[in-house]
Amino acid sequence: MLTERLSKLRLDRNFTHQDMADQLGMTRQGYGHYESGKRAIDSDTLSKLADILRVDTDYLLGRTEVPKEPSEENLNIGLAFYGGPESYSAEEIKVMQAALRAYREHKEKRS
Repeated sequence: MLTERLSKLRLDRNFTHQDMADQLGMTRQGYGHYESGKRAIDSDTLSKLADILRVDTDYLLGRTEVPKEPSEENLNIGLAFYGGPESYSAEEIKVMQAALRAYREHKEKRS
């Protein structure tokens, strides 16, 4: 269940294996092992994956069928691959979040 959901969510968000690996701070092959089930996912990495893919861990684990998006305060975690939220002002983070939301809404309308 976990491996299938990781793959589907990654593809739904137009992320490559390399995109995921970069956000997790690991190799592309290392991330690929998560999706193929060749490598177990520790709780810290599971939490990071949920943040990157904007779902809750219960959904990734198959405990729920409907994903919940993370809270606004947890969105800052996903900015880590851009140097971390501490390198941005609160206003910059709000602008980035709004731009990402607008992009995703636009993308959903095209589907």
